[in-house]
Amino acid sequence: MRVAHGINLAQLRAFVAVVDEGGFGSAAGALGITQSAVSHAVAALERTAGGRVLQRTARDNSPTAFGARLLDHARAALAATDAIGDLAAAQHGMPSGVVRLAAPPTVCQGLLPDQIPVWRAELPRVSVRVFEGEDDEVEDWLAARSVEAAVLVDPPSSTPGALLATDTFQALLPRDHPLAGEARIELADLADDPMLFAGGSCERPILDLYRRAGMRLAPTHKVRELSTLFAMVRSGLGVTIVPSLVAPMLDRSLVLVALRDAHRRRLVLTGPRGREWHPAVAALIDRVLVRRF
Repeated sequence: MRVAHGINLAQLRAFVAVVDEGGFGSAAGALGITQSAVSHAVAALERTAGGRVLQRTARDNSPTAFGARLLDHARAALAATDAIGDLAAAQHGMPSGVVRLAAPPTVCQGLLPDQIPVWRAELPRVSVRVFEGEDDEVEDWLAARSVEAAVLVDPPSSTPGALLATDTFQALLPRDHPLAGEARIELADLADDPMLFAGGSCERPILDLYRRAGMRLAPTHKVRELSTLFAMVRSGLGVTIVPSLVAPMLDRSLVLVALRDAHRRRLVLTGPRGREWHPAVAALIDRVLVRRF
């Protein structure tokens, strides 16, 4: 399909993909074509448009000044074309398209790996691309239309969407810990153990858990990655508090133990407020509701 002056949608799609993915190789993977095809499409766009649209260095594939001006129009042309295709597919009961889904790290690592294959089987024409971010980043991306859907943690009860899962915060202990065999413990039972803390999207509920227990969180170590946290607990450097959602990610050397008075989180799959949802987002949510109820 031609859009104007010999420029076609394949060229625009390649250009936008290079910008969004950060390079020609990543763009090729996202589009399912070869890197050579992406390079040829961008080169053809530059010849037709009469100017370079991308920097080309080993570390920089950002838009040129001309490319930055062209980028918004390219996005608009692709969005309009995709929307028409999505509406046509939805009209025949076949939702399609790419859904960019934002979610916190524990959801991306502990829940979505099992959920996405289910969606893929039920909605083969819908492709879900995951973007991992902290709670506030996820909400900002959804509000700014950078993503079509998000998994929000404990949103207001009026938030439309589907309850994807619930979980609670639990103690993560090495299997040989004296409390590892207990069914439920108090937070105070861990007062003598070095406490490891990952922060991020779990920081607020964990701090609230300590506040309700009349205790102050004084972590021995602060780490960023879950894999580092697990390794440190496994090595006996301390214990930590994590969402129960991480259970599928643990090996037999680690044990989750329930905490009394732990808050149960609601993980809600939703679309953007104040505007119509992408048909594929509505289809994903419908599948969650059907399976739950």
